[in-house]
Amino acid sequence: MSSGEIIEAETVAVQLVVTLAARGQTVATAESLTGGLVAGALTDVPGASAVYVGGVVSYATHAKEELLAVSPEVIEGAGVVSAACVEAMARGVRRLLGTTYGVATTGVAGPDEQEGKPVGTVFIGLAGPGGVTSVALRLGGDRRAIRAATVEAALALLREQVPREEPRLG
Repeated sequence: MSSGEIIEAETVAVQLVVTLAARGQTVATAESLTGGLVAGALTDVPGASAVYVGGVVSYATHAKEELLAVSPEVIEGAGVVSAACVEAMARGVRRLLGTTYGVATTGVAGPDEQEGKPVGTVFIGLAGPGGVTSVALRLGGDRRAIRAATVEAALALLREQVPREEPRLG
């Protein structure tokens, strides 16, 4: 991550931890492409233990199936680099860890394409009280830059979906 990306991710992570804690809500992560970087960004924030329950790094396909309950039909039909897969991952980690929100990442960081999808193809999923959503991104740069930008985008998606509230008083 560049220093600008680190500052942005840190700022968003702090906002998320404060907001989720004020609301008494929790989050879990399911990561493929980012290999634990989203979890790392959240747990770098003091007080994260009040909101971050845990995560699954499901780099291998069978880990997505066995740990996150991503169906073989989704993997065979849409592939692991798809909106359907990332949405299933987000639902799966939310259910597995019993959290308010589940955030998931999958994609192609490079150096080679995967499933016919070019380097920089990224999907981020979010499962929460309002349902499941995902975003598709085409990111540029090398492996490190793609992963860093994915962390930023995942945190931003969660921030957009978590309504901001004033902290509870008393």
